[in-house]
Amino acid sequence: MPETILLSVFPAGPGGGNPAPIVPDARGMSGEEMRVLAAHHGHESAFVLPPTDPAAADRRFRFFVPAHEMEMCGHATLGAAWLLRRRGEATGGVLRVETLSGPVRAIFAGDHVEVTQPEGTATILDPAGILAVLGLAAEDLADAPVQNAATSRVKTLVPLRSLERLHALAPDSSAVRRICDAIGSTGLYPYHLAAADRAHARQFPRASGYPEDAATGIAATALFTGLRALGAAGETLTVRQGEAMGRPSEILVSRDGSGCRLSGRVELVEEIS
Repeated sequence: MPETILLSVFPAGPGGGNPAPIVPDARGMSGEEMRVLAAHHGHESAFVLPPTDPAAADRRFRFFVPAHEMEMCGHATLGAAWLLRRRGEATGGVLRVETLSGPVRAIFAGDHVEVTQPEGTATILDPAGILAVLGLAAEDLADAPVQNAATSRVKTLVPLRSLERLHALAPDSSAVRRICDAIGSTGLYPYHLAAADRAHARQFPRASGYPEDAATGIAATALFTGLRALGAAGETLTVRQGEAMGRPSEILVSRDGSGCRLSGRVELVEEIS
């Protein structure tokens, strides 16, 4: 097994954060070997490679969940950039990263890392089928539309009136997959907006190989994009996730021109040789 570093990204309390296995030198690994390693760990995993074009990027990141490759993974990008910085392999102020979803930058200030995301998109959806999958009624919705939003991957934003209703959700994974396929989404992201700059959310992925994520950076940037489209977002957004799983996590999103930046805490968990 290649050298693998297990990180926890976005932790906000004991047992919190989203685990991220990182392979800091994945040269020679096939895509199937990467997927098998992700399946072994049971989490989204990042694999660091030389860039396709050194003039355009400093590193290429590939991302796998147990079931398949992903175009982009926010917490694994943040974790991999943090790890390269810790190892002395990213010494400048910016690391240019090539991903399947397009180029992003990791911006460093000491050990603090922010990952850029491009300008996003948001469209309003008919909520009926989505509510049925989540076991919700129309009156459970807050005074905002259900949206498909994305900076890198499409997430379905479902605004709920109460935190209690959010934490009570227990959708069937096969039903989540069917509705996501029908609406062109990679995951359902129900949320409760506690204030203009603070939200609580849960992520039920379309088909990652597990039913729920403790922290989903790309979903948080999609939420920021959706709220901006509604005129409901300020300059920053703090998203609490993983609370219903007993894995409290906190994701920070901030405006960056027409796009945004993603940040949060990263902790070293284990080095696996």
